[in-house]
Order: sequence, then C-alpha cells, then structure tokens
Amino acid sequence: MEQVTQWVDDYRRKFRLSGQSLLWLKLVVPFLLALWLLSGIYIVRPGEQGVVRRFGKVVRITEPGPHYRLPSPVERVDKPMIQQVRRVEIGVETVSQSQPARYKFHPEESLMLTGDEQIIDAQIIVQYKIKDPADFLFNVRGLEGPQGTIKDAAEVALRQVVGQRPIDDVLIKEKLQVNIDILALLQEIVDAYECGVRIIEVKLQTVQPPKEVASAFSDVVSAKEDREKLIQEAEGYKEDLIPKARGEARSMVLAAEAYKQEKVTRAQGDVEKFLAVFAEYEKAKEITRKRLYLETMEVVLPGIRKFIIDSKTGDGVLKLLPLEGAPFGNAQQNTSPEIRRPK
Repeated sequence: MEQVTQWVDDYRRKFRLSGQSLLWLKLVVPFLLALWLLSGIYIVRPGEQGVVRRFGKVVRITEPGPHYRLPSPVERVDKPMIQQVRRVEIGVETVSQSQPARYKFHPEESLMLTGDEQIIDAQIIVQYKIKDPADFLFNVRGLEGPQGTIKDAAEVALRQVVGQRPIDDVLIKEKLQVNIDILALLQEIVDAYECGVRIIEVKLQTVQPPKEVASAFSDVVSAKEDREKLIQEAEGYKEDLIPKARGEARSMVLAAEAYKQEKVTRAQGDVEKFLAVFAEYEKAKEITRKRLYLETMEVVLPGIRKFIIDSKTGDGVLKLLPLEGAPFGNAQQNTSPEIRRPK
C-alpha cells in the first residue's frame, strides 16, 4: 500500500493533480488492484479438473473445489469436463437427435477393403473420456482440435482391423471381436500421440456391402447363416447323442460285469457243492448214489405221466391198449394221470 501511495504522489507531482483528483485516485487504484487480485479466485465444479497455465506453461492440475491463481495475464485456468462421455462418429454424422433422428452419411469414411479384397461399408461410434486434461488440451492440435485427431485415429484403427479379416468374419463370425480389436488398437494410437483420453467403447453401427450389391450379398449371407445354424444344430445333436451313447455303453458294460460276476459266483457255488457231494460220495458211494438218484427222480417224475406196476403181481408187465388216438377213444379215456394196479 505504501508503494501505491508513493506512486500516487509521484503521479500527482508529475501531472500536478488537484487534491480532489488525488483523493479519487487514491481510492480507485487500491479498489481496482483488489478487484484484480480477487479475479484469481476460481471454482472447479464436480466432474471437472482445473489446468493452470502460467504464461502458457502448465504448472498444476487442480481438483473440484475453490482455488486461487495469479490474476490474468500471469496465470490462466482451463476447466475441461473429465467425467463427460464424448463421442466421435465414423461414416455417419448425427444431424438431429429429434424423433425421428436425422443422419448424414460419409461414404468416403466408411467404404473400405476387407482382408479378402471385398468392399464393405462400416460405420462405428467411439466413446471416450479425458484421462489427462493437460495432454488433451495442449498436446494435440489440428483444424478440429482433439476431437478431429481422435476421429482420424479411429478411422485408421477401423481400416486396419477390417483390412486384416475376410468379409465373413467382419459381417458374421467375429463381429464382437472386431469391436474389441478396434478399441485396443485405437487406445494404442491415442496413447502414442499422448492425446490424454481413455477409449470406453467402440461399437460397429452398420456393417454391410455397398448398396449396389447389397441384395445379392444378403442372399449369400442368409445362406451362410442357415449353414451355420444347421452346423450348430448338428453339433448340439452330437453333443447330446454322444454322452447318451456313452451312458448306454457304460450301462451295458456294468450289466455284463454283473452278469459275469453272477455266473462266476454261481459256478463257484456249484463247484463247492459238487466238491462237498463228492467228498460224501467218497465216504459212502452206494448211499450217495442212491440219494442222488432219488433227488433226481423227485425233480423229473412230477412232470410226466406215470404207470406204477406192482412187481409182485404177474410178471411185472402191464398190457396197455392205447385208445387215445382212436375215434371213440375220448369216451373211454382214463382221465386219471396214473393207473394203479391193485395189490
């Protein structure tokens, strides 16, 4: 303040100002100086970052909240929105967002060659955010600013990725992978140029052949899609049939193993039974032979027709006239399964 007063006194002596003019000057100059100093106060809003420049050189980055800088022209501050999702469009330009939306197409951007030298019309939308505000504001300059640089880089990435693949992969088989590869390549390009942005999403809007051959190409694509559908159905049937066949084969093997085990166990039981009987037979051959005979008769005789003859009567021979086959045999047929001769 003393320096200001000294400057006013010198100014008065030099220009011979009156007392009233000098009073106004002493009041106005400090007021203007205070206003100039207060102009250095600034506020960074949420979602922004402040980039402070001193004589054009970036000196610091400030976060949301109130801050102070040296007044202009010593220091200046830029406050880009770092949380804002920005977008660039390749091959198409949104003219109006109203319903219905209006677009302007740019074939010079969207027409390109695939890896098998087919012409294709590809349109993409790139979304990005600022990750380094200083790089975004000052490292890349062009006729359209950082937005134009990112658009050019996106077009380069699109043409390079599409140019490495056959048209079928771009249209049908690897459409999602194309998006992923474009995003990765585009991020490499903007990082190499220190653009200060982070690519969030790359989305293929339209991928189609030129209008002149669209109809014929649509038929080809439809046929290929049908083929892929049939192949997938066949693969699904195979995947369903093979486990079922393996399960049935496993069941058959297990059943065969069980049958084998049953037969082996039964055979072992028969062998053990035979050995036990044979041991008894060795001890008493006649008795064992008689017992086996009787046991066999118990099994055999109940299932056949029997005639029992008393060996003490006659000569042991029964004279039997078979009448079952005669025309009148049915009336005299003996319905009893056994004929016993009285003793």
